[in-house]
Amino acid sequence: MKNLLILIVAAAIYLHFYPQPKLESWFEEQKAFVLGEFSDATDTKVRLKSDKIYTDLKPHYNQFSTEELAFIRVVTSDRKSVVSFHKEYCSATKPKRTPKLHNANQTLFCKTINKYQSLF
Repeated sequence: MKNLLILIVAAAIYLHFYPQPKLESWFEEQKAFVLGEFSDATDTKVRLKSDKIYTDLKPHYNQFSTEELAFIRVVTSDRKSVVSFHKEYCSATKPKRTPKLHNANQTLFCKTINKYQSLF
């Protein structure tokens, strides 16, 4: 066991001072895979249903056009699309504008998503 630990430390030191691009990219892929598997295995499943955001906007439906409501329905259909929309259009340092929503409606939609951000 001691020899294995010494071998791992020696390999880490060697790769730190003499980087290998192919090996580093393979290592990053494996690390991302392992982290993803651990995340899936330890997921508590205590999350918000993504369509809750759509129902929270119900009092404001008259502000949205039918195309905007259809777009919001598609975005809130699953958790991954809500998270990707939030990252791209709401939480970026300089958020982008989506051509599918009016500016005021996008702001309202982002505020509604932000209420539940910790549950995603």
